[in-house]
Amino acid sequence: MKDYADSMSPEQARLFHDDVLNIVSQIPRGQVTTYGIIAAWAGWPSHSRMVGRVLRYSPEAATLPCHRVVNKEGRTAPGWSLQRTLLEAEGVMFKANGHVDMQQYLWEPEEMK
Repeated sequence: MKDYADSMSPEQARLFHDDVLNIVSQIPRGQVTTYGIIAAWAGWPSHSRMVGRVLRYSPEAATLPCHRVVNKEGRTAPGWSLQRTLLEAEGVMFKANGHVDMQQYLWEPEEMK
């Protein structure tokens, strides 16, 4: 059984949006994190897809290092080939399968460790 809510009120959605942008702003250069980690840190562990929506549709996200967010397997966003280029420019290495080496480059906020 889940111990967290599934749906958000409009106020909770606004807070989630702000939290997501704040968390993304903190991802260090040369590291990545996942949509799920961001969702959990924002208090909504079942809302990783909503993290992606916030990053895709928020004008404020254009000034943030959104390229440092990948899925839990280390795959980059489909249709965004520049993401890999940006990560490689920061020294992030990719495995032969095209995924980020998550053991080496995963960043988790200190509070989650």
